[in-house]
Amino acid sequence: MRTVVYVDGFNLYYRALKHTPYKWLDLGALFRRVLNPKNQILAIKYFTAKVAGHARDPGKPIRQQTYLRALAACSTPVEIYYGHFLTHEISAPLANPGLNSGRSPRFARVIKTEEKGSDVNLATHFLNDAWLDTYDCGVVVSNDSDIAEAMRLVKQHHTKCIGVLTPGETPTSFQLKKHADFVRRIRKGALRASQFPDQIAGTRLRKPERW
Repeated sequence: MRTVVYVDGFNLYYRALKHTPYKWLDLGALFRRVLNPKNQILAIKYFTAKVAGHARDPGKPIRQQTYLRALAACSTPVEIYYGHFLTHEISAPLANPGLNSGRSPRFARVIKTEEKGSDVNLATHFLNDAWLDTYDCGVVVSNDSDIAEAMRLVKQHHTKCIGVLTPGETPTSFQLKKHADFVRRIRKGALRASQFPDQIAGTRLRKPERW
């Protein structure tokens, strides 16, 4: 069965990888392990955005670029698509404004950074690839219900199998689950068993020390 996997990179990272030793993740090895052998993985589409460094962690962009280069070098084709970060100043309510509400401020001006575009890009590719008949089975790696409408349209207009791989421990979104033919959880054991070697064969790429 021709299969394309669509990965919401930040959803996967924040739900399953952050604060773990499994960030040096071989996506091809992971999906071959989690999916059925009948799923012939033609491509993995990875949706992310370029992170910026800051005073506490100036090496963050270098680590990300090293990982993205490792993905591009792996045996299963990985196509990388970029969204962007939007940073702006907003007014936010204080969690504990204080007892003397008449004198203590209730709001503070804060800098808010949001990753934009990845979920929209993923949904667009998922839907467009169905129209182009690129896959028999489209697998979404996310727990973001914003993708549900694209899944619904694929089920309505195409004879396609849809899978959802849920990162992390939270329950799978009902909105995603109701359009899926199968749902599987990405467990820590699969992450542990699907790591790149410290040095990528045939390259000079090495796992960053902080990973």
